[in-house]
Amino acid sequence: MMTMTRRGLLAATACFAFAAPALAADYTFRFQSSDPAGNPNFVLQQGWAKDVEERSEGKIVIDLMPVESIVAHNETQDAIATGILDGHITDLSYFAGKDPAFGLMGNPVGAWSDPEQMFDFLENGGGTELLNEIMNPYGLQFIGASTPGLEAFVSAVPIDSVEDLKGVKLRAPEGLVQSVFAAAGASPVNLPGSEVFTSLDKKVIDAADYSVFSVNQAQGLNDIAPHPIYPGFHSMPLVEMSMNKDKWDALPEDMQQLLTQSVHDYARVQVSSLVEADEAAVAEAKEGGKITIHDWSDEERAKFRSIAIGEWEKVASQSPAAQRVYDALTAYLTEKGLVD
Repeated sequence: MMTMTRRGLLAATACFAFAAPALAADYTFRFQSSDPAGNPNFVLQQGWAKDVEERSEGKIVIDLMPVESIVAHNETQDAIATGILDGHITDLSYFAGKDPAFGLMGNPVGAWSDPEQMFDFLENGGGTELLNEIMNPYGLQFIGASTPGLEAFVSAVPIDSVEDLKGVKLRAPEGLVQSVFAAAGASPVNLPGSEVFTSLDKKVIDAADYSVFSVNQAQGLNDIAPHPIYPGFHSMPLVEMSMNKDKWDALPEDMQQLLTQSVHDYARVQVSSLVEADEAAVAEAKEGGKITIHDWSDEERAKFRSIAIGEWEKVASQSPAAQRVYDALTAYLTEKGLVD
């Protein structure tokens, strides 16, 4: 899970104005998050809910609950469709079992080198429209998205290029992440997060897909694996805010626009907070003088992206919706010059 400096968290939360409770709301919605209570991301999400209440002058009240409050983290989509919940804030890839399109859109490994690239795809590259094409049949309306951040890469050996990945024994979760790293020539192994530190320390593995730089630094991973790749190049999950489509359709257009804009603004607040946390962690790591931060060139990022696209293609063959996601992603990346 993402952590950030206390100063960063307070500053981010302060960006949302906190209103006094309205006497009566026109619309009250029950949302469930995929983050636990007290988690910094959940605190920011609570700030978003309060911001919506103020922007709407108390007409919309969102009762935001932590993960597992009503249903399991991977059951919220069905709960929204059946009216048990009204909405959720969650990692889209949790629903890859329903359709691989959700997994490919939720974390297209290698696609993004910056959160703004993902936001631009969603807002200007047809991503939002495509998500609603995919989600509406399940009874959901996609409002917008944020991200818990572009993950750094933990490594005990210097890795400055795709070529340097060959033969590297690295921890990566099963699925698309493992298949992409294998296609790039690495030797991925499946280990729980709890074993990453020990495995690196004992040289069982050379590197690890783990979390953002600030989390890696806080957990001491950079001390035993002093060649982190930052900014990262491989993984950045899409966290969606979606709600019951019938209830969305019942909202006046101005309230729909208000919700859409509130998510847009929330995403920028979260990302700026993550950037602050990572920059502080980088400065801390550099103070000791024991690490070397590796920042891949645009050319090497494009090479890795091209390899990843070959694995995306295999996912695309698994459903018509996944094929549409593949086509949209590759068209956008090509148009923006992000692939060779």
